[in-house]
Amino acid sequence: MKVAVVGAGWAGMAAAVEAAGLGMDVTVFEATRTLGGRARALPADKPDGSPLTLDNGQHILIGAYSDTLALMQRVGLDLPQVLMALPLSLPFPDGTGLQTPAWAARWPAPLDALAAIATARGWTWGERLALMRASLAWRRAGFRCEPTLTVDNLCEALPGRVMQELIEPLCVSALNLPSAQASAAVFLNVMRDALFGHGAAGFSASNLLLPRTDLSRLFPEAAAQWLQQHHGQSSRIQMGTRITGLQSLASGWQLSGDGISEAFDRVVWATPASVAAQTLLANADDNEVLASWALAAHALHFTAITTVYAFAPGARLSAPMLALRAEPDAHAAPAQFVFDRGQLNPADTGVLAFVVSASSGERDELQARVLQQGARQLGLALQPLITVVEKRATFACTPGLERPGPLVAPGLFAAGDYVHGPYPATLEAAVRSGVAAARLAND
Repeated sequence: MKVAVVGAGWAGMAAAVEAAGLGMDVTVFEATRTLGGRARALPADKPDGSPLTLDNGQHILIGAYSDTLALMQRVGLDLPQVLMALPLSLPFPDGTGLQTPAWAARWPAPLDALAAIATARGWTWGERLALMRASLAWRRAGFRCEPTLTVDNLCEALPGRVMQELIEPLCVSALNLPSAQASAAVFLNVMRDALFGHGAAGFSASNLLLPRTDLSRLFPEAAAQWLQQHHGQSSRIQMGTRITGLQSLASGWQLSGDGISEAFDRVVWATPASVAAQTLLANADDNEVLASWALAAHALHFTAITTVYAFAPGARLSAPMLALRAEPDAHAAPAQFVFDRGQLNPADTGVLAFVVSASSGERDELQARVLQQGARQLGLALQPLITVVEKRATFACTPGLERPGPLVAPGLFAAGDYVHGPYPATLEAAVRSGVAAARLAND
Protein backbone atom coordinates (compact mmCIF):
# COMPACT_ATOMS: atom_id res chain seq x y z
CA MET A 1 0.00 0.00 0.00
CA LYS A 2 1.30 3.45 -0.94
CA VAL A 3 0.64 6.15 1.63
CA ALA A 4 1.48 9.84 1.34
CA VAL A 5 2.03 11.99 4.42
CA VAL A 6 1.61 15.70 3.73
CA GLY A 7 3.59 17.66 6.33
CA ALA A 8 6.73 16.70 8.26
CA GLY A 9 5.92 18.13 11.65
CA TRP A 10 5.61 15.94 14.73
CA ALA A 11 2.23 14.54 13.64
CA GLY A 12 3.41 13.84 10.11
CA MET A 13 6.65 12.13 11.15
CA ALA A 14 4.78 10.07 13.75
CA ALA A 15 2.39 8.94 11.01
CA ALA A 16 5.30 8.11 8.70
CA VAL A 17 7.11 5.99 11.31
CA GLU A 18 3.94 4.11 12.25
CA ALA A 19 2.92 3.56 8.61
CA ALA A 20 6.38 2.24 7.69
CA GLY A 21 6.30 -0.07 10.69
CA LEU A 22 2.96 -1.43 9.47
CA GLY A 23 4.53 -2.32 6.13
CA MET A 24 3.35 0.55 3.94
CA ASP A 25 5.40 2.39 1.34
CA VAL A 26 5.65 5.93 2.73
CA THR A 27 6.31 9.26 1.00
CA VAL A 28 6.48 12.40 3.14
CA PHE A 29 5.98 15.79 1.46
CA GLU A 30 7.22 18.87 3.33
CA ALA A 31 6.84 22.40 1.96
CA THR A 32 9.82 23.83 3.89
CA ARG A 33 13.44 22.77 4.26
CA THR A 34 13.22 22.03 8.00
CA LEU A 35 11.56 19.10 9.76
CA GLY A 36 9.37 19.72 12.79
CA GLY A 37 6.54 22.04 11.76
CA ARG A 38 5.69 24.45 14.58
CA ALA A 39 8.16 22.66 16.89
CA ARG A 40 11.38 22.97 14.92
CA ALA A 41 14.94 24.28 15.11
CA LEU A 42 15.64 27.95 14.46
CA PRO A 43 19.08 29.40 13.64
CA ALA A 44 20.20 32.50 15.57
CA ASP A 45 23.33 34.27 16.79
CA LYS A 46 24.68 35.33 20.16
CA PRO A 47 25.58 39.01 20.62
CA ASP A 48 29.22 38.20 19.71
CA GLY A 49 28.08 36.72 16.39
CA SER A 50 28.65 33.07 17.30
CA PRO A 51 25.97 30.76 15.85
CA LEU A 52 23.22 29.43 18.06
CA THR A 53 20.43 26.90 17.46
CA LEU A 54 17.18 27.82 19.19
CA ASP A 55 13.60 26.67 18.61
CA ASN A 56 10.52 28.10 16.99
CA GLY A 57 9.08 28.38 20.49
CA GLN A 58 10.10 26.79 23.79
CA HIS A 59 8.36 23.46 24.48
CA ILE A 60 8.32 20.93 27.29
CA LEU A 61 7.03 17.38 27.62
CA ILE A 62 5.79 15.49 30.66
CA GLY A 63 6.32 11.93 31.81
CA ALA A 64 2.71 11.04 30.96
CA TYR A 65 3.34 11.58 27.22
CA SER A 66 3.34 7.85 26.58
CA ASP A 67 2.99 7.86 22.78
CA THR A 68 5.63 10.52 22.23
CA LEU A 69 8.18 8.90 24.53
CA ALA A 70 7.55 5.44 23.04
CA LEU A 71 8.01 6.72 19.52
CA MET A 72 11.18 8.59 20.47
CA GLN A 73 12.60 5.35 21.84
CA ARG A 74 11.45 3.48 18.76
CA VAL A 75 13.52 5.70 16.48
CA GLY A 76 16.60 5.16 18.63
CA LEU A 77 16.76 8.19 20.91
CA ASP A 78 18.38 7.84 24.34
CA LEU A 79 15.77 9.69 26.39
CA PRO A 80 17.96 10.65 29.39
CA GLN A 81 20.45 12.10 26.92
CA VAL A 82 17.95 14.28 25.06
CA LEU A 83 15.57 15.12 27.92
CA MET A 84 16.21 16.55 31.39
CA ALA A 85 13.67 15.11 33.83
CA LEU A 86 12.59 17.35 36.71
CA PRO A 87 10.14 16.47 39.48
CA LEU A 88 6.92 18.46 39.36
CA SER A 89 8.09 21.97 40.26
CA LEU A 90 6.91 25.48 39.48
CA PRO A 91 9.23 27.55 41.70
CA PHE A 92 9.38 31.33 41.57
CA PRO A 93 12.71 33.17 41.53
CA ASP A 94 12.45 33.75 45.30
CA GLY A 95 12.20 29.99 45.97
CA THR A 96 8.51 29.90 46.86
CA GLY A 97 5.91 27.97 44.93
CA LEU A 98 5.09 24.35 44.20
CA GLN A 99 8.09 22.01 44.33
CA THR A 100 8.31 18.24 44.83
CA PRO A 101 10.71 17.64 47.74
CA ALA A 102 13.77 15.49 46.98
CA TRP A 103 12.60 12.76 49.35
CA ALA A 104 9.38 12.36 47.35
CA ALA A 105 10.77 12.72 43.84
CA ARG A 106 10.66 8.95 43.16
CA TRP A 107 7.28 8.33 44.74
CA PRO A 108 4.61 7.01 42.36
CA ALA A 109 1.75 9.26 41.22
CA PRO A 110 -0.20 10.75 42.84
CA LEU A 111 1.95 10.63 45.99
CA ASP A 112 4.69 12.81 44.48
CA ALA A 113 2.15 15.47 43.50
CA LEU A 114 0.47 15.35 46.91
CA ALA A 115 3.89 15.78 48.57
CA ALA A 116 4.56 18.82 46.38
CA ILE A 117 1.21 20.33 47.38
CA ALA A 118 1.74 19.58 51.07
CA THR A 119 5.14 21.32 51.09
CA ALA A 120 4.40 24.26 48.76
CA ARG A 121 6.43 27.18 50.08
CA GLY A 122 4.56 30.34 50.88
CA TRP A 123 1.17 28.60 51.06
CA THR A 124 -0.94 28.28 54.20
CA TRP A 125 -2.18 24.88 55.32
CA GLY A 126 -5.67 25.94 54.39
CA GLU A 127 -4.57 26.63 50.81
CA ARG A 128 -2.73 23.31 50.58
CA LEU A 129 -5.68 21.34 51.94
CA ALA A 130 -8.08 23.11 49.58
CA LEU A 131 -6.03 21.99 46.55
CA MET A 132 -5.69 18.44 47.90
CA ARG A 133 -9.44 18.21 48.44
CA ALA A 134 -10.13 19.55 44.95
CA SER A 135 -7.64 17.15 43.33
CA LEU A 136 -9.10 14.13 45.10
CA ALA A 137 -12.63 15.25 44.23
CA TRP A 138 -11.65 15.45 40.55
CA ARG A 139 -10.28 11.94 40.82
CA ARG A 140 -13.45 10.58 42.45
CA ALA A 141 -15.46 12.11 39.61
CA GLY A 142 -13.28 10.28 37.08
CA PHE A 143 -11.79 13.59 35.92
CA ARG A 144 -15.03 14.36 34.12
CA CYS A 145 -17.21 17.45 34.26
CA GLU A 146 -19.89 19.22 32.27
CA PRO A 147 -18.44 20.15 28.84
CA THR A 148 -19.69 23.73 29.21
CA LEU A 149 -17.53 24.52 32.26
CA THR A 150 -14.48 26.76 32.17
CA VAL A 151 -11.46 26.14 34.39
CA ASP A 152 -12.59 29.09 36.50
CA ASN A 153 -15.96 27.40 37.01
CA LEU A 154 -14.25 24.14 37.95
CA CYS A 155 -11.94 25.81 40.48
CA GLU A 156 -14.25 28.45 41.91
CA ALA A 157 -13.82 27.08 45.47
CA LEU A 158 -10.02 27.26 45.41
CA PRO A 159 -8.19 30.08 47.24
CA GLY A 160 -6.88 33.00 45.20
CA ARG A 161 -3.22 32.15 45.81
CA VAL A 162 -3.70 28.60 44.51
CA MET A 163 -5.42 29.93 41.42
CA GLN A 164 -2.78 32.60 40.82
CA GLU A 165 0.33 30.51 41.52
CA LEU A 166 -0.69 27.09 40.18
CA ILE A 167 -3.96 26.70 38.31
CA GLU A 168 -3.64 29.78 36.08
CA PRO A 169 0.00 29.05 35.05
CA LEU A 170 -0.82 25.37 34.41
CA CYS A 171 -3.92 26.26 32.43
CA VAL A 172 -2.33 28.92 30.25
CA SER A 173 0.74 26.74 29.56
CA ALA A 174 -1.27 23.60 28.72
CA LEU A 175 -4.29 25.08 26.93
CA ASN A 176 -2.84 28.48 25.92
CA LEU A 177 -5.91 30.23 27.28
CA PRO A 178 -6.62 31.97 30.58
CA SER A 179 -8.67 29.95 33.06
CA ALA A 180 -11.74 32.14 32.49
CA GLN A 181 -11.92 30.95 28.86
CA ALA A 182 -10.36 27.46 28.86
CA SER A 183 -12.22 24.15 28.75
CA ALA A 184 -12.41 22.49 32.16
CA ALA A 185 -13.00 19.08 30.57
CA VAL A 186 -9.74 19.18 28.61
CA PHE A 187 -7.87 20.69 31.58
CA LEU A 188 -9.01 17.73 33.69
CA ASN A 189 -7.64 15.32 31.07
CA VAL A 190 -4.22 16.95 31.45
CA MET A 191 -4.44 16.94 35.25
CA ARG A 192 -5.52 13.30 35.26
CA ASP A 193 -2.53 12.13 33.27
CA ALA A 194 0.04 14.49 34.80
CA LEU A 195 -0.88 14.13 38.47
CA PHE A 196 -2.62 10.76 38.71
CA GLY A 197 -1.55 8.92 35.56
CA HIS A 198 1.11 6.37 34.75
CA GLY A 199 4.52 7.53 33.60
CA ALA A 200 6.25 6.16 30.53
CA ALA A 201 9.81 5.19 29.64
CA GLY A 202 10.90 5.15 33.28
CA PHE A 203 9.62 8.66 34.05
CA SER A 204 7.05 9.65 36.64
CA ALA A 205 3.82 10.91 35.06
CA SER A 206 4.32 14.35 36.62
CA ASN A 207 7.96 14.73 35.54
CA LEU A 208 8.66 17.86 33.52
CA LEU A 209 10.87 16.84 30.58
CA LEU A 210 12.95 19.67 29.17
CA PRO A 211 14.65 19.17 25.78
CA ARG A 212 18.46 19.18 25.88
CA THR A 213 18.62 19.58 22.10
CA ASP A 214 16.71 21.53 19.48
CA LEU A 215 13.18 20.37 18.64
CA SER A 216 13.98 19.18 15.12
CA ARG A 217 16.65 16.83 16.44
CA LEU A 218 14.49 15.81 19.40
CA PHE A 219 12.22 13.68 17.22
CA PRO A 220 11.57 14.63 13.55
CA GLU A 221 15.18 14.30 12.35
CA ALA A 222 15.66 11.08 14.32
CA ALA A 223 12.48 9.74 12.72
CA ALA A 224 13.77 10.63 9.26
CA GLN A 225 17.06 8.83 9.95
CA TRP A 226 15.19 5.80 11.27
CA LEU A 227 13.05 5.65 8.12
CA GLN A 228 16.16 5.79 5.94
CA GLN A 229 18.00 3.12 7.93
CA HIS A 230 15.13 0.66 8.40
CA HIS A 231 12.83 1.36 5.45
CA GLY A 232 15.06 3.06 2.94
CA GLN A 233 13.69 1.08 0.01
CA SER A 234 10.08 1.87 0.83
CA SER A 235 10.18 5.39 2.28
CA ARG A 236 11.23 8.82 1.08
CA ILE A 237 11.02 12.40 2.31
CA GLN A 238 10.65 15.18 -0.25
CA MET A 239 11.58 18.53 1.25
CA GLY A 240 10.62 21.80 -0.40
CA THR A 241 7.55 20.18 -2.00
CA ARG A 242 4.23 21.90 -1.39
CA ILE A 243 1.12 19.87 -2.20
CA THR A 244 -1.61 22.09 -3.65
CA GLY A 245 -3.72 19.62 -5.66
CA LEU A 246 -5.83 16.73 -4.38
CA GLN A 247 -8.15 14.63 -6.52
CA SER A 248 -10.22 11.60 -5.56
CA LEU A 249 -9.62 8.46 -7.59
CA ALA A 250 -11.49 5.18 -7.76
CA SER A 251 -8.96 3.58 -5.42
CA GLY A 252 -7.08 6.42 -3.77
CA TRP A 253 -5.97 10.02 -4.24
CA GLN A 254 -3.93 11.95 -6.78
CA LEU A 255 -1.59 14.53 -5.26
CA SER A 256 0.03 17.34 -7.24
CA GLY A 257 2.15 20.42 -6.65
CA ASP A 258 5.70 21.76 -7.06
CA GLY A 259 6.43 19.61 -10.09
CA ILE A 260 4.95 16.33 -8.85
CA SER A 261 1.80 14.41 -9.70
CA GLU A 262 1.44 11.00 -8.12
CA ALA A 263 -1.30 8.60 -7.05
CA PHE A 264 -1.50 7.04 -3.58
CA ASP A 265 -3.74 4.45 -1.98
CA ARG A 266 -4.02 6.46 1.24
CA VAL A 267 -3.16 10.03 2.29
CA VAL A 268 -2.47 11.37 5.77
CA TRP A 269 -2.85 15.16 5.77
CA ALA A 270 -0.61 16.49 8.56
CA THR A 271 -0.34 20.23 7.96
CA PRO A 272 -1.61 22.94 10.34
CA ALA A 273 -5.39 23.23 10.44
CA SER A 274 -5.50 26.45 8.44
CA VAL A 275 -3.42 25.00 5.60
CA ALA A 276 -5.45 21.79 5.60
CA ALA A 277 -8.72 23.71 5.48
CA GLN A 278 -7.57 26.04 2.71
CA THR A 279 -6.09 23.32 0.49
CA LEU A 280 -8.86 20.78 0.91
CA LEU A 281 -11.60 23.35 0.42
CA ALA A 282 -9.93 24.57 -2.77
CA ASN A 283 -9.97 21.00 -4.10
CA ALA A 284 -13.38 19.92 -2.80
CA ASP A 285 -15.36 20.70 -5.98
CA ASP A 286 -18.58 18.70 -5.51
CA ASN A 287 -17.15 16.50 -2.75
CA GLU A 288 -19.46 17.46 0.13
CA VAL A 289 -17.65 15.21 2.63
CA LEU A 290 -14.33 16.89 1.91
CA ALA A 291 -15.88 20.35 2.05
CA SER A 292 -17.65 19.62 5.34
CA TRP A 293 -14.43 18.54 7.06
CA ALA A 294 -12.51 21.53 5.65
CA LEU A 295 -15.17 23.95 6.92
CA ALA A 296 -14.98 22.39 10.41
CA ALA A 297 -11.22 22.90 10.44
CA HIS A 298 -11.62 26.43 9.10
CA ALA A 299 -14.03 27.28 11.94
CA LEU A 300 -11.38 26.75 14.63
CA HIS A 301 -10.02 29.84 16.35
CA PHE A 302 -6.36 30.14 17.35
CA THR A 303 -4.24 31.77 20.02
CA ALA A 304 -0.64 32.95 19.91
CA ILE A 305 2.49 32.03 21.85
CA THR A 306 5.52 34.31 21.99
CA THR A 307 9.01 33.19 22.99
CA VAL A 308 11.50 35.92 23.78
CA TYR A 309 15.11 34.73 23.69
CA ALA A 310 17.49 36.95 25.64
CA PHE A 311 21.12 36.83 26.71
CA ALA A 312 22.99 37.81 29.85
CA PRO A 313 26.69 36.82 30.10
CA GLY A 314 27.14 34.03 32.62
CA ALA A 315 23.48 34.07 33.66
CA ARG A 316 22.37 31.01 35.62
CA LEU A 317 18.95 30.70 37.21
CA SER A 318 18.24 28.78 40.41
CA ALA A 319 16.49 26.09 38.34
CA PRO A 320 16.28 25.20 34.63
CA MET A 321 12.67 26.41 34.61
CA LEU A 322 11.09 29.09 36.79
CA ALA A 323 7.58 30.47 37.03
CA LEU A 324 7.31 34.26 36.86
CA ARG A 325 4.98 36.19 39.10
CA ALA A 326 1.94 38.03 37.93
CA GLU A 327 2.14 41.73 38.78
CA PRO A 328 -0.58 44.25 39.63
CA ASP A 329 -0.22 45.61 36.12
CA ALA A 330 -0.63 42.38 34.13
CA HIS A 331 0.32 44.26 30.97
CA ALA A 332 3.81 44.84 32.41
CA ALA A 333 4.49 41.16 33.18
CA PRO A 334 3.35 39.13 30.17
CA ALA A 335 5.70 36.09 30.50
CA GLN A 336 4.60 33.16 32.66
CA PHE A 337 7.81 31.08 32.57
CA VAL A 338 11.52 31.44 31.90
CA PHE A 339 13.93 28.66 30.89
CA ASP A 340 17.68 28.64 31.46
CA ARG A 341 18.83 26.96 28.26
CA GLY A 342 22.42 26.90 29.47
CA GLN A 343 21.45 24.31 32.08
CA LEU A 344 20.00 22.15 29.31
CA ASN A 345 22.83 22.56 26.82
CA PRO A 346 26.22 24.15 27.72
CA ALA A 347 26.40 25.68 24.24
CA ASP A 348 23.47 27.90 25.24
CA THR A 349 25.03 29.28 28.43
CA GLY A 350 23.63 32.73 29.17
CA VAL A 351 20.55 32.21 26.95
CA LEU A 352 17.14 32.54 28.58
CA ALA A 353 13.79 31.76 26.95
CA PHE A 354 10.77 33.69 28.22
CA VAL A 355 7.40 32.16 27.28
CA VAL A 356 4.27 34.27 26.86
CA SER A 357 1.27 32.01 26.41
CA ALA A 358 -1.96 33.45 25.00
CA SER A 359 0.10 36.43 23.87
CA SER A 360 -1.17 39.58 22.19
CA GLY A 361 0.32 42.82 20.94
CA GLU A 362 3.13 43.83 18.62
CA ARG A 363 6.40 41.89 18.66
CA ASP A 364 8.74 44.76 19.58
CA GLU A 365 6.49 46.09 22.34
CA LEU A 366 6.01 42.61 23.79
CA GLN A 367 9.76 41.95 23.70
CA ALA A 368 10.47 45.21 25.53
CA ARG A 369 7.96 44.41 28.27
CA VAL A 370 9.36 40.90 28.75
CA LEU A 371 12.92 42.19 29.04
CA GLN A 372 11.81 44.72 31.65
CA GLN A 373 9.93 41.97 33.50
CA GLY A 374 13.06 39.81 33.45
CA ALA A 375 15.16 42.66 34.82
CA ARG A 376 12.70 43.23 37.70
CA GLN A 377 12.07 39.63 38.66
CA LEU A 378 15.48 38.09 37.91
CA GLY A 379 17.78 41.06 38.47
CA LEU A 380 19.51 40.61 35.11
CA ALA A 381 20.51 43.06 32.39
CA LEU A 382 19.23 41.24 29.32
CA GLN A 383 20.10 41.66 25.65
CA PRO A 384 17.46 40.55 23.15
CA LEU A 385 18.46 37.76 20.74
CA ILE A 386 15.31 36.93 18.80
CA THR A 387 11.59 36.99 19.51
CA VAL A 388 9.36 34.34 17.93
CA VAL A 389 5.65 35.06 17.63
CA GLU A 390 3.63 32.02 16.55
CA LYS A 391 0.29 33.71 15.85
CA ARG A 392 -1.59 30.45 15.27
CA ALA A 393 0.29 28.36 17.81
CA THR A 394 -2.70 26.46 19.22
CA PHE A 395 -6.41 26.14 18.64
CA ALA A 396 -8.52 27.93 21.23
CA CYS A 397 -9.50 25.10 23.57
CA THR A 398 -12.81 26.53 24.78
CA PRO A 399 -15.69 24.68 26.49
CA GLY A 400 -17.78 22.46 24.24
CA LEU A 401 -15.48 22.89 21.24
CA GLU A 402 -16.18 20.55 18.31
CA ARG A 403 -12.90 19.55 16.69
CA PRO A 404 -12.65 17.90 13.25
CA GLY A 405 -12.16 14.15 13.32
CA PRO A 406 -9.32 12.03 11.89
CA LEU A 407 -11.38 10.71 8.94
CA VAL A 408 -11.64 13.36 6.23
CA ALA A 409 -12.98 11.16 3.41
CA PRO A 410 -12.49 7.52 2.37
CA GLY A 411 -8.73 6.93 2.15
CA LEU A 412 -7.92 10.45 3.40
CA PHE A 413 -7.03 11.04 7.06
CA ALA A 414 -6.04 14.07 9.15
CA ALA A 415 -3.25 14.28 11.72
CA GLY A 416 -2.40 17.25 13.91
CA ASP A 417 -2.73 18.55 17.44
CA TYR A 418 -6.10 20.10 16.53
CA VAL A 419 -7.74 16.80 15.50
CA HIS A 420 -10.38 15.42 17.88
CA GLY A 421 -8.85 13.91 20.99
CA PRO A 422 -8.53 14.24 24.76
CA TYR A 423 -5.57 16.64 24.80
CA PRO A 424 -5.14 20.31 23.97
CA ALA A 425 -2.63 21.39 21.31
CA THR A 426 0.51 19.64 22.62
CA LEU A 427 3.29 17.52 21.17
CA GLU A 428 1.59 14.45 22.61
CA ALA A 429 -1.68 15.34 20.86
CA ALA A 430 0.19 15.72 17.56
CA VAL A 431 2.02 12.41 17.91
CA ARG A 432 -1.09 10.50 19.01
CA SER A 433 -3.04 11.80 16.05
CA GLY A 434 -0.25 10.82 13.64
CA VAL A 435 -0.06 7.27 14.97
CA ALA A 436 -3.85 6.95 14.93
CA ALA A 437 -4.08 8.22 11.32
CA ALA A 438 -1.49 5.69 10.15
CA ARG A 439 -3.41 2.85 11.82
CA LEU A 440 -6.68 4.01 10.26
CA ALA A 441 -4.96 4.08 6.87
CA ASN A 442 -3.89 0.48 7.36
CA ASP A 443 -7.40 -0.81 8.10
